[in-house]
Amino acid sequence: MAQYVRAIKSRISNIEGIAKITNAMNAIAMTKVMRLKRRLAGVGPYVDDLEEFTRRLAGQRTSDAAPHPLMIDRGADRTAILVLNSDRGYCERYKGELNHAAESELEAVGPSARILAGGEKACAYFVRRGIEPLRSYANAYEPPTWEAAVRIANDVMQLYEQGEIGRVKVVYMRFASDLLQKLGVVDLLPVVVRAEPGEALVEPDLATALAEILPLFVRAKLYALMVETKTSEEAIRRRAMKSATDNAEELLGTLRRSYNRARQQSITREIADIIGGTEALRKT
Repeated sequence: MAQYVRAIKSRISNIEGIAKITNAMNAIAMTKVMRLKRRLAGVGPYVDDLEEFTRRLAGQRTSDAAPHPLMIDRGADRTAILVLNSDRGYCERYKGELNHAAESELEAVGPSARILAGGEKACAYFVRRGIEPLRSYANAYEPPTWEAAVRIANDVMQLYEQGEIGRVKVVYMRFASDLLQKLGVVDLLPVVVRAEPGEALVEPDLATALAEILPLFVRAKLYALMVETKTSEEAIRRRAMKSATDNAEELLGTLRRSYNRARQQSITREIADIIGGTEALRKT
């Protein structure tokens, strides 16, 4: 009985340690979600305004003007799938859903499609599946920064302009609320905007303006997607750690009740042994 009591006590101590860790991770994830939500609220309007400005610039193009290289459709047969996944675990469905969605996109395009693996979890997943990523961006955007978005976007645009890939799709986790995140797939390249005809004064000329604005638009769009998918990741991780902490507390309650019963039984048995010994001595 004493050994059983010690085993329960040891297990209680272990689970208390786990509960402290998951509770701390829950608090950290909550802080990150709040910070990323503020950043997401700021970057969204910026990308929208930049897209509107790009539409106005595109509306100035004449029919005989050569399109910018980033606006040329180079063919869907060499589509690249950029999946924005995580570098860490403890985020439930997040990793699996993104990887499976990216794999489905690869299968839909065909054998010529390539994967651009963002995050350690995507890199490891596709290597295990025998799919060698064209580019890997492990630990490249943790946390998501403008500099990281610029590096990745420049790399992707270079591949596109060199003709190694014909289109670029991004698989990410769309953030709707703290309790709702959904998979999203958007086109990154070629840049497709609805031209808005109208009169505008463009200096020094339209080609120079597009050469500056279109890469900036791609970088900003990718940055917004990175911030959004990271916000979703931390929201999912927060819920996972909250659930783990609740489960640990529930298990601790059950173990403590078992421990108290075992201690009571042990004490009762010891008292019975003492009384029995006393009675035996009295009779002698």
